[in-house]
Amino acid sequence: MAISSKLPQQKKLINRPWIQRRDLLVGLVSRDIKLLYNRSALGIAWMLINPLMQLVVYAFVFGILLVNNSIPNFTSYIFSGLLVWTWFQGSLTEATGAIVHNRALIRQPGFPVAVLPVVNVATGLIHFLMSLPILLIFLWIDGIELHAGLLLLPLLMALQFALTVSLAYVLASLNVTFRDTQHTLGVLLQMLFYFSAIFYQVPEQYSHIFQFNPVLILIDGYRSILLSPEATTASFGWMPVLILAAVTAVLLPLGHRIFQRQSERFVEEL
Repeated sequence: MAISSKLPQQKKLINRPWIQRRDLLVGLVSRDIKLLYNRSALGIAWMLINPLMQLVVYAFVFGILLVNNSIPNFTSYIFSGLLVWTWFQGSLTEATGAIVHNRALIRQPGFPVAVLPVVNVATGLIHFLMSLPILLIFLWIDGIELHAGLLLLPLLMALQFALTVSLAYVLASLNVTFRDTQHTLGVLLQMLFYFSAIFYQVPEQYSHIFQFNPVLILIDGYRSILLSPEATTASFGWMPVLILAAVTAVLLPLGHRIFQRQSERFVEEL
């Protein structure tokens, strides 16, 4: 009886670190969102205003002024790409400065430093989820019906989350030693933006170049689910996504290992 009575207590002790880290992650994400929109008149509404303003500009310039638009459901096409890109770009930009901007937390003994880049990616995920209803409204306006293929969305979101975290670990650790990392990242992301086919379709003769862009693979995955009425688990283009998932499965532990090794010098560098 004495042995059996101790088992529940032992299980609680084993699970407690994971519970504490989960609560810490939730608390830090909540803090980031509150600080981001602190003293803002429109507050959290900026989550939706920013991508909508970008949508208006790109739809007008590229859909009316510069090209003879032949892309069906052009508004939904652009907006879906913008949402995926905004999550990716915003998360990496914020995560790169995650260590440098949290000196007080880094100096606390026992603080799980590895949670900080994850917080930035999770905050971006919340922005993405809150913008999805607006995209669904555009789909409805374009006459695109919801279908069972939408059940694949969580898989793509999980893949994007893991890929972004793996890159965030490397960038956050590099930025502690090389402060030019954040500035260099801005330039690289600007170039990657124009190679992600957000407001155009990739010409067939250049498809072999674009196929190595992981963001484009994600965007095409979302679009094939959201914009194709006949999309199903059978018709979905699994191969590029599976290759990206395999690459991410290698990058995530590798990025975490690099981060953990560099974290031993964070306090000294800061």
